[in-house]
Amino acid sequence: MHRRGFLTAIPGLAFGGAAWGALAEGDADGNARPRYTVSAAQLRQAVARRFPLRYPVPGLLDLTLLSPRLTLLPAQNRLRADMAVEAAGPALRRSHAGTFEVDFALRYEASDRTLRAYQLRLGRLDFPDLQPAASELLNTYAPTLAAQSLNEVVLHALRPQDLALADGLGLQPGRITVTEKGLEIGFVPKPL
Repeated sequence: MHRRGFLTAIPGLAFGGAAWGALAEGDADGNARPRYTVSAAQLRQAVARRFPLRYPVPGLLDLTLLSPRLTLLPAQNRLRADMAVEAAGPALRRSHAGTFEVDFALRYEASDRTLRAYQLRLGRLDFPDLQPAASELLNTYAPTLAAQSLNEVVLHALRPQDLALADGLGLQPGRITVTEKGLEIGFVPKPL
């Protein structure tokens, strides 16, 4: 069967909660390429399973990151994670609640078929009731906290059957686009 005819015959075929479809636009040869979508709800569930996370800074404080609230940022092709943070330890004398914000892009990792957070940008780390010196101490650790908490966090794992169609066509995941409803994964030819 001709590749284009095959692809246009399968729009909307669902696999594991994500959907396959044919893109309206084609590649340089005019052939339509499949796409794979991941809903915002699927992303939120995957991230929630990885929290809370605890990060001790020996002798100073312990930070606990609670499950983040993900926001899709289609205009920037990124996601933002807003999460509650609890800080406690000898340097702070008591427990303090705050918020932490970071945004990130996504990449595909072929070795385990996952979508991962990368290119993290720290937005803010805010503890309203902390003294300036203690707040400065926490902000010193914020970039490390961001890197450890979300860098390379798996947001979605593709199963072999999710990629079977694309694999059979000699394609692999390529561009990941953040949309209002979730993610759309485009496909590119596999390298020779």
